[in-house]
Amino acid sequence: MPEETPLLLRPFAALGDTVLYLLTDLGRMGIYLFASLLGVFRRPFRFGELVKQLRFIGAGSISVIFFTALSSGMVLGLQGYYSLHKFGAEGMLGSAVSLTLIMELGPILTALMVTGRAGSAMCAEIGIMRISEQIDALECMAIDPFRYLISPKLLATLISVPLLTAIFDVVGIFGGYLAGVKLMGVSSGSYFNGMMQSVTNHDIRLGIIKSFVFALLLVWICSGRGYFVQRIRGAGFGAESVSKVTTQAVVLSSISVLIFDYLLTAILL
Repeated sequence: MPEETPLLLRPFAALGDTVLYLLTDLGRMGIYLFASLLGVFRRPFRFGELVKQLRFIGAGSISVIFFTALSSGMVLGLQGYYSLHKFGAEGMLGSAVSLTLIMELGPILTALMVTGRAGSAMCAEIGIMRISEQIDALECMAIDPFRYLISPKLLATLISVPLLTAIFDVVGIFGGYLAGVKLMGVSSGSYFNGMMQSVTNHDIRLGIIKSFVFALLLVWICSGRGYFVQRIRGAGFGAESVSKVTTQAVVLSSISVLIFDYLLTAILL
């Protein structure tokens, strides 16, 4: 039998064990992402499943995106008006609302909403299929689980999230218009003129890049956590493991979105 670790060395042993687990998990997730991307180009591709996922991830999220964007835009309109009014710069309200939504709030809040609604469901679905051995059954029948299950979800998310972000931006700008122009009396012409003069192609491109990166992060983490539910430390067994891993996936996805938002802004701004 191996000798027991001395008491003074146990913290270092636990730290080393944690580092090894994290490196193993990162490598496992990296291979998972590569296999999922590769599955997009393998034939036959499941176009029916792709349409189903587009309906669930994209069309099913429009309502929550609409109300989140409208409320966010109206709040930005009100707060922006009171801040700019102190300096007599109410005409810049359209610029402030549009830039904030296009570059920051649009991609971030869209990714967070889709993560909470579709990402959690995606993780739970794949996790249940794993613990009920449905994925193992696919492998026994020589069916690639990545091409069959993961790749349609990946492609649907990469298509849906940027489109939902665009909807979020438009609705949010309209919300700012309602709050600033209709409620607070800002000139309609100055609102749209300030927006058109301030927003550049670079700002729009930055928002699009962020939406694609956030989409990749959320589908990678949420589906990957479900796929490896039995290998995640502390997840437990059975239904308990799926619930814990789903919570972990949503938290990790949300944190990753915020971290990569800063990195992309620092690199591309």
